[in-house]
Amino acid sequence: MSVSEIEHLISLLAKLPGLGPRSARRVALHLLKKPDQIMLPLAEVIQSTASTISNCDTCGNLDTIDPCRICADEKRDLQLICVVEEVADLWAIERTSAFRGQYHVLGGTLSAIDGINPNDLNIETLLERAEKPEMKEVILATGATVSGQTTAHYILERLERIDVKVSRLSHGVPVGGELDYLDDGTLTTAINSRRPF
Repeated sequence: MSVSEIEHLISLLAKLPGLGPRSARRVALHLLKKPDQIMLPLAEVIQSTASTISNCDTCGNLDTIDPCRICADEKRDLQLICVVEEVADLWAIERTSAFRGQYHVLGGTLSAIDGINPNDLNIETLLERAEKPEMKEVILATGATVSGQTTAHYILERLERIDVKVSRLSHGVPVGGELDYLDDGTLTTAINSRRPF
């Protein structure tokens, strides 16, 4: 591996969340010290994952099958949908085992500054799912950020014409907080003490 290849590796690693140039250098050196034990198996897994993982057409989760394992699970409550911003939020709630319904990943939040409007998010398919006769409740689990709240209010307005209960996460989610950074206990409390929106 030439110096330019090492620098290219470092620059790609530096694009990962939480890794700046210094951390990326440390990770690259660690990988290069153990190519057979870490670097080559990691490269194989990354390549395999890139070719087999896709978004679930039903909820937007990432999986190797479509529909994903959560949507295909017959033990899930088909009367509940938990609406989240990103797949990381779905995984965070799923990690708590506090929710046994379905999910719906929006793919972001509304943001006039960033030019993200309702057509850029997975909202229309949410409305279609909410209209199904078996659907009883939609839980809006967007973050307690300005864009998360704006998105939740927009969805609430769109759901008003549908005969479905709409609730939102409650206690434990701090204002300005993002779900992926909360501990399991906080998320469990938030799911269990949700309230009407």
